[in-house]
This record gives sequence, C-alpha cells and structure tokens, in this order.
Amino acid sequence: LGQGAYNFIDFLAAAGQTLWQVLPLGPTGYGDSPYQSYSSFAGQTLCISPERMVMDGLLEASDIANPPAWFSDKADYGYVIWYKTGLYKKAYENFKALDRHCSFIHGYTAFCAEHQSWLDSFALYAALKEANGGKPWLEWEDELRVPNTLVISRYQSLLKDSIEYYKFLQYLFYKQWFELKNYANSKGIFIVGDIPIFVALDGCDTWANQSLFQLDSRGFPLVVSGVPPDYFSATGQLWGNPLYDWDRMQHNHYDWWIHRVKHQLHLTDYLRIDHFRGFEAYWAVPYGETTAINGTWKAGPYMDFFHALQNSLGDNLPIFAEDLGVITPEVEKLRDDFHLPGMKILQFAFEDLNDNHFLPYNYPENCICYTGTHDNDTTLGWYRNARPEC
Repeated sequence: LGQGAYNFIDFLAAAGQTLWQVLPLGPTGYGDSPYQSYSSFAGQTLCISPERMVMDGLLEASDIANPPAWFSDKADYGYVIWYKTGLYKKAYENFKALDRHCSFIHGYTAFCAEHQSWLDSFALYAALKEANGGKPWLEWEDELRVPNTLVISRYQSLLKDSIEYYKFLQYLFYKQWFELKNYANSKGIFIVGDIPIFVALDGCDTWANQSLFQLDSRGFPLVVSGVPPDYFSATGQLWGNPLYDWDRMQHNHYDWWIHRVKHQLHLTDYLRIDHFRGFEAYWAVPYGETTAINGTWKAGPYMDFFHALQNSLGDNLPIFAEDLGVITPEVEKLRDDFHLPGMKILQFAFEDLNDNHFLPYNYPENCICYTGTHDNDTTLGWYRNARPEC
C-alpha cells in the first residue's frame, strides 16, 4: 500500500483506465492463497507500507533503511512475514507510547468502535492462533474449539496485549487502504473487489460462526466444498471449504452474508462474486473423502438470497457474477433476473473460431470482458505461446 500502489494508479489514469480489480483483500492462510483467508472482514496486513508507518510516526526512517534483498520476480511470503513482523512489533511498542490524545489514537479508537462486530472476534482468533503455535483451530483444546462466553471472556483478559496488537495492525491496514482508495477514486479509478463464495475452514468466519455452517458438535465439517469430475479432472476438485447451513442463514435473514457484502462494498466500489453458480446449487463432498467424486448436488438459496440483498442494498446491485465453466439455465436465470453482468474471457475466444461464445461478436450486452483471469497466462504470455492458428 506504499508508493508503488500510487504509481500504479497514476499509470492506470494516464492509460485511460477506470477500473482496477484486486484479488480478495483478506489475510492469507496456509498456502498464501487469497481464496483461503483467515477472515472475510480483516485486511491482509502484509500489504501495510513501512514507509507510511514512518509518515505516521510509528517508525524511524532508520528502521527501514536497510531492507532485505528481495527476489525481483516473486514474493517469498516466509521472508516477508519475518521482516515485516519485526517492523510491526516495533511500531506497536511505539504506538503504545503515543499520547492518548493524538489524532492517530483517536482514529484507532473510532476504528475499533466502528468495526467491533467482526474485529473483536478476529483479534481474539488471531491471538489464540498465535498462542497455539499457529495450529488450525480444529486442533486447539476442546474449550477453545467450541468456546462459550465464559471461556471467551477469560482469554480476552489473558491475551489482552496480543489482541490489541492485532487490532492495531488492522487499523493500519484500513487506514492505508482507504488513503489509497480515496486517491484512486480522485483519479477516476474505481476498484473492483473479489469475494469468494466460500470461506476457509481454518478461519475466524467458521470458528466464530459455527452454527451457520454444516459442522458437527465438535466443530468438524460434515461436508466440504468442491466441484464434480469434468473434462479438466477425472476426480473433480476437492476444495475442502466448510459449507453453509443455508436454512439457518435464511432463518437469520442472511445477516452474516449481507454484512459481508456490505463490508466489502465499503472497501471497494464493485464486487465480483467467485463461483456464483454455488448460489443455485453446490457440490457437497462428505468430510474425509480424498477426491470430489462422491459428492452430491445440493440446492443453494437461489433467488431468496438476492432478494434479501436487494432489500438491504437496493435493486441495482454493484456485483459481477463469475459464471465461467459449466453453467446451467437456472444459474443464467439467477444472473439475468438480477441484471448481474457475467464474465467473458478474451483468451478463450480463439480456441474454436466456429462456435465460441467468448468471441466478442457473440457477447450479450450485460457482461464484463476480461483478457484473462488469475487462472490464465498473462496476455503477453498467451500471445507468445498461443497456437499459430489462434
């Protein structure tokens, strides 16, 4: 979130662009995937800019004067975590020494009050995870795996300093993110966020809201997510995310989901929902299976969920539907009845020139055309490596 991001926004503006799509912004878990985040609400604190911490008086310029020699062509997460955690711990100690009446403290206090609904549980989860050596919450002791209010209160007291440290990091992320977003918007650049339909099993969303998922009394999933066998894979794809209890969600008027969407639309200007077809039907695989073969299709919330979203956000939902892959007429109806633009991928257009709905002249009016996605080659790489007839 430092100067490089501002330079990129300047580049987009100079190039006549108006949209910048980002991957999910949450803290990444095992494997460093933004689609396996520890939280749907917290921010990825590894993106925090050390230079801007210096500007806020939390670090000295000398603290960041000799950074490690980074790889030029990739991010080494382990190295980044080691380096930045040292800076964050030092900044936190300086934060605790700040005058309680300074503007930074006022901003922090207001942030904690505004985001209490998710911040308290996330900071406790992060502190407990650290206290448990980073182990998944399903490997914690029983009283922490399915905690009652007395247990939560006790550990909030025991881990008070660690909890505040994680709240401090979230404030830094949010402060720097909105400074960047405001700059982007001032340049006519609007940000498209990305919201995975499922959340991580080892994450605060699941741990803190166990009644909203298909879990047993110990917190273990009964079924997990995936997709059935197809021409890409004879055994399907076993993603392993916990699956929602949509009946319970409906009973609660989809409050958690609506809060999630509202929160993400606070961070961004538009949202792409990944695996949109899961709202019509999802593939449920019994927990413990090693492939996705033995799953079954289960009905999603379908129209009811999007009516609830409209009741909360208004009729014109600023949402893009990721509708790639094998899509049924029911999914298309869900997309079209709510006037949500689907996705077209330009790289797919030239695989079959005779009958291909990705060819631009076959596009419907309400769609978003991408050169590619995070699953594709770069446009330059595709151009260099494409078959000559393409």
